Amino acid sequence: MYIFLDESGDLGFSKKSSKWFLFTIAIINNYRDLEKVTDKVWKKLHQKHKHISELHASQEKDGTRRNVLSLLANIDDLKIMTIILNKEKVYINLQQQKNYLYNYTANLLMDRLHKIGILGLEKVAYLIVDRKDTKRRLRDNFIQYITQSMQERIHIDFKINLRSSHDNKSLQSVDFLSWAIFRKYEHGDFEFYEIIRDKIIDEKLLFP
Repeated sequence: MYIFLDESGDLGFSKKSSKWFLFTIAIINNYRDLEKVTDKVWKKLHQKHKHISELHASQEKDGTRRNVLSLLANIDDLKIMTIILNKEKVYINLQQQKNYLYNYTANLLMDRLHKIGILGLEKVAYLIVDRKDTKRRLRDNFIQYITQSMQERIHIDFKINLRSSHDNKSLQSVDFLSWAIFRKYEHGDFEFYEIIRDKIIDEKLLFP
């Protein structure tokens, strides 16, 4: 089983910061199904725009977004889970501990993944996380935190890897899923969310 994790929004608390922050995970048995979506859409765009090296939901046109999300919605065994942080309700002391808040929120999502029972039937689970621009110390702390937490819950071989979305086409597809859900909360835009709604098996609002 492959679990891809992406985030949308930010953990800033200034007037310029996003109102919401969320983690989204895509659960799938064959990661190639996600890669095929990216490949199919990228090839068409690359024929017209040679400079495109990877797909980013925030940078694409609505037609491309609908195309990617529709293709993802047609993957039979794809499951989506998300946890949404209402930043307005975050305690003041936690606002100053962004690293802890980041790990805590991600861990809650993984806990829900465990409680639903999806991991119980698997022998090996791979968690692939977008590396982004996180500092090495924070990345190592995140890996240790999540790995230890999951090992305490389940008795399967659990592996976590941080990868660059530039090099991982599956993460590029998941970026569109996370973006679509984020649009719903941040901008009240349900159009793209509705395309993948039937694939979402768990949608948890933290600090409602």
